[in-house]
Amino acid sequence: MKKLFTLIVATVIALPLFSQQFKFAYLSDTHIAEGAASIEDLQACIDDINRNDELSFAIITGDITEFGADREIELAKSILDKLNKPYYIIAGNHDAKWSESGCNTFVKVFGYEEFEFDFQGIKFIGTNSGPNMRMAPALLPRESMVWLDSIANTIDKKQPVVFINHYPMDSSMLNYTNVLDELKKVNTQLIMGGHWHTNRAMVYEGIPGVIGRSSMKAGRPGAGYNIVEFNGSTVTFSERIVSGKPYTITPWHTLRLSRGLAFDSSINYPRPDYSVNGKYANVKEVWRYEDVSDIGAGAVMAGKGDKAKVVYTNTKGIVRALSAADGKPVWEFATDGKVYSTPAVSGNSVVVGSSDNHVYCLDLNTGNLKWKFECGKSVLGSPAIYGGKVYIGASDNKFRALSLKSGKLVWSYDDIKGFIEAKPYVDREQVVIGDWASRLYSFNPSNGQLQWCWTNSKGRMFSPAAVFPVKANGRIFIATPERVSYAIDAKSGNEIWRADGGRESVGLSSDKSTYYVKTMKDSVFAFSTSGSEPRRIWAANAEFGYEIAPTPITVAAGEGTDGSDLVFVPTDKGNIVALDGSDGSIVWKHKLSGALINYIQPLSDRKILVSTMDGIAALLKY
Repeated sequence: MKKLFTLIVATVIALPLFSQQFKFAYLSDTHIAEGAASIEDLQACIDDINRNDELSFAIITGDITEFGADREIELAKSILDKLNKPYYIIAGNHDAKWSESGCNTFVKVFGYEEFEFDFQGIKFIGTNSGPNMRMAPALLPRESMVWLDSIANTIDKKQPVVFINHYPMDSSMLNYTNVLDELKKVNTQLIMGGHWHTNRAMVYEGIPGVIGRSSMKAGRPGAGYNIVEFNGSTVTFSERIVSGKPYTITPWHTLRLSRGLAFDSSINYPRPDYSVNGKYANVKEVWRYEDVSDIGAGAVMAGKGDKAKVVYTNTKGIVRALSAADGKPVWEFATDGKVYSTPAVSGNSVVVGSSDNHVYCLDLNTGNLKWKFECGKSVLGSPAIYGGKVYIGASDNKFRALSLKSGKLVWSYDDIKGFIEAKPYVDREQVVIGDWASRLYSFNPSNGQLQWCWTNSKGRMFSPAAVFPVKANGRIFIATPERVSYAIDAKSGNEIWRADGGRESVGLSSDKSTYYVKTMKDSVFAFSTSGSEPRRIWAANAEFGYEIAPTPITVAAGEGTDGSDLVFVPTDKGNIVALDGSDGSIVWKHKLSGALINYIQPLSDRKILVSTMDGIAALLKY
């Protein structure tokens, strides 16, 4: 508190003679959805902005839509284009996490993911925030970090900068300290955001910030936005209510621009803590490869001996193979869209989906294209290969089986209600996959006939879409975002039992007798896969804190006590926790990065292959 007071005094007594005088509209969290009241609220804001000739432009700080759907984004654009002045916009988590296009439609419709412009000597910089397609805290994508670094290294260090992002620049964002390090290279005077749907003054490592209200009337006197006024060295933020007879409220926050840096460089948040790696020093990195882009899916080990390779995909649209021995690149194949699909490998064939609307089959040794299949929209789902067929879902309301050899369509189920992002469960009896319309489907693997459809009545945000279903003892096991686990009869689709706890991250023991589910706070539960009621075998405190990663739990058979499994628990902050399958006790922990663990593939010789959202692929030995 003493440092904060010193900062405020310093910025007040060191005022420059600024000549800026302008106003702009500051909107956030419009949450446009078809038929929603948010449409009327945004239109009222735009009508009011258009009547105000004193406003020079508008800035919209994310969560433009409710669900990131293509039609929602297009609808939002049609409304915002009614503004009679320039506007600058960035995506928020609602636009990115549930994007049926894989975050491509926002770019296509609005034309950019980042922006920068100058106005009366002020540099305005805006970036998207993520998390892109995976449930996790926000993560400024690596591509955006590279872009921000290029801006920070080229602009005049004396020019005042206003930075715009959807999220608060604190622990809400996984790599917030990296972003703040970039912003401290320049004369950042203000950080603007949204996400919390309320007006609030903030300070980020000494840099002044604000969070702005939602345009929606919910919980406030009416629909509205903020008016930001730069008047010399003074910046004010005033709420404008547009419902009924419009009026402006007395400024709720005032700050003063500083002649020098606006922040006290001695104020620092804690940086990521890797000390746990010293406590469990038996876990070592054999090699580590850092990509220039985000990795939004799992890496897989394939092949044998000297020809073994690690294959993964990134959000630049690249499928890349590394040497399994040392992690050095061997080949890469470029698609035309961002990729969030975990590759599947069978023999010499690598199959992956891309947001460029295609499924690709590549040669494992060379990366050469064997075949590709075109779908109607993005292919965000991960493939499963079984019996010479590739099973994969897309965003065009279809789930398909393709010939692994030729890429020809074997069958297609054309009545999927929502888009698909997960990997299906497949055996000789059924194919099971969930979508973002609250449904879990079971198909005949030979002809695609629908066997049953289970529906979660809680709404689309609680869909079984991100969970990788597992099967044991004639039951399908899933967990949904409502924090409930389900056991579903594999033949009929009828619910056998449900149990509190869990959010999409599930797994099975190697003998399929135990179902594992990770909760959202420290705990991992182990349930018996048999019986008509949920029977918990153990509950473990895995010490990971608040946790929302949907990544599957995996196991190494026989590496726990008395021949039990070693259970690998992934987290959304780059940590891996290994639990003893007999009782859930912690065997070891390791921090690989500061971002979501995408997947943990157990290998022989006490090794695991891991990828993280912030662009890391690594081989660990324990």
